[in-house]
Amino acid sequence: MTIPVTTTFTIEGYRIQKYLGLVRGIIVRSPTIAQGFFGGLKSIIGGRIGAYSEMCEQARQQAYELLIDHAVAVGANAIVGLRYDASDVADRGTEVLCYGTAVFITPEST
Repeated sequence: MTIPVTTTFTIEGYRIQKYLGLVRGIIVRSPTIAQGFFGGLKSIIGGRIGAYSEMCEQARQQAYELLIDHAVAVGANAIVGLRYDASDVADRGTEVLCYGTAVFITPEST
């Protein structure tokens, strides 16, 4: 499902009718064997580690999708104040948290 999501606390052209609370999507990912192997090789010679970047982007996307699911489950039709946070878990995992405020919006009357 697609709903409006913004990092701001308003959505132009819409009025927030109801705040439904904090919603979040959390995912913990570790590199695949191939990502770990190629990432390890790249870290030896230096430079951008594309395999790890790919893993992080996948984790962000999955956390975002879980956020949307959570918002819809609480009756929201939009999310404001979107933020991401990440931290290490154990030696090789990364936790990605995507969070925001679930709201119910209606178009502003003209």
